[in-house]
Amino acid sequence: MTTEPRRFARTLRDYATSAEDVLWRSIRGRRLNGLKFKRQVPLLLYTVDFLCFERKLVVELDGRQHAWNHEYDAGRTKAIERSGFTVLRFLNDDVLNDLDAVLNRISTACGEGLRSFPSLIDTPPSGAGDHP
Repeated sequence: MTTEPRRFARTLRDYATSAEDVLWRSIRGRRLNGLKFKRQVPLLLYTVDFLCFERKLVVELDGRQHAWNHEYDAGRTKAIERSGFTVLRFLNDDVLNDLDAVLNRISTACGEGLRSFPSLIDTPPSGAGDHP
């Protein structure tokens, strides 16, 4: 890997958004089901927000700037998926307003039941009890 992508990734880590900081505090150090995540990682021609190599999962957080950049994001997602990765996208507001739901979706994408966050496990899913 060249030095420039690493330098750029380090700069992004230094200037993380509040949503990135909140999510990072919840998944770093194998806090989410023992899975190792890295943040601001060069991958292909891009720098992805969060990456779990073990599960080939990329997690991207989108702020307001992504509203006008939808085509670029879609092309980037397709390129990453063609390389065998799964890409999950969340709005910054999703992380800030409903972190438990975001963590649950990440765990599900990893093929794991959520073990690290008891508050989610104890909360029945929406619609639970509607079916016998």
